[in-house]
Amino acid sequence: MFGKAVYNILSAGLQTKLVLGESNIYTDFAYVYDKLMHDVDYKKWADYIEGLFKVYNHTPSLVLDLGCGTGNFCIEMSKRGYDMIGVDISGDMLACAKEKSVKAGLDILFLNQDMTNFELYGTVDAIVCLIDSINYITHKKDLKRLFKLAKNYLNPKGLFIFDINSEYKLEKVLGNNLFYEIEDDITYIWENQYHKKKKICEFDITFFVRDQENNLYKKYEEVHYERAYSHHEVEKLIKDSGLSLIKTYDELTYSNAHKKSKRVFYICTK
Repeated sequence: MFGKAVYNILSAGLQTKLVLGESNIYTDFAYVYDKLMHDVDYKKWADYIEGLFKVYNHTPSLVLDLGCGTGNFCIEMSKRGYDMIGVDISGDMLACAKEKSVKAGLDILFLNQDMTNFELYGTVDAIVCLIDSINYITHKKDLKRLFKLAKNYLNPKGLFIFDINSEYKLEKVLGNNLFYEIEDDITYIWENQYHKKKKICEFDITFFVRDQENNLYKKYEEVHYERAYSHHEVEKLIKDSGLSLIKTYDELTYSNAHKKSKRVFYICTK
């Protein structure tokens, strides 16, 4: 239940400083993140991405996941035989991702980098950036740089697949709205405000999470920002980066995106 409600706002935006390798324990908010995301169907997301590979007759071996969080998508794809690289700005998230992948017996490379300025040692066959991580990039120049980097690190005819929370969704569905959920282990209050001139949706989130050891609740507070991008803006940034836009789809479907699509998938190639 929690994941379906809040996965729209929890992704690559956490600015933590833990260096991967210093600790393999679940740190506070990364642990909360996994609890909240537990019912997001990563198998369904992996099925969809694999379906897009098939639609475009693409058989990638090495796949880069930008804004990989605690590694759930990377792990699912690795289990299916893909060589995965995960990039995220949060060291805490990556510590969780590394611990989970090791327990699963998977060899995944996780890099603690800003996805708008990432650096690889070579090229990859496909790049994905999922669960509205793109919306966390609030400046066009940074998004253009990410697109240029994606082009740079893609092999010829490689695919770059990403999704965004649409302008319609951020303004009309999430914006200026209040959500809450109460359960035994976690309670959250999620209050949103949409700033139309800046096209920024501000999420003020308060969590109360039960500590299993002492049965007390710990309070967490987070403020997140997602920027609304029109299709025209995204299309122009893709073109300016040197990538080619192939198609846009409505959320996790093969139907054309439309004006009231809440989540839009963009399929690009080099």
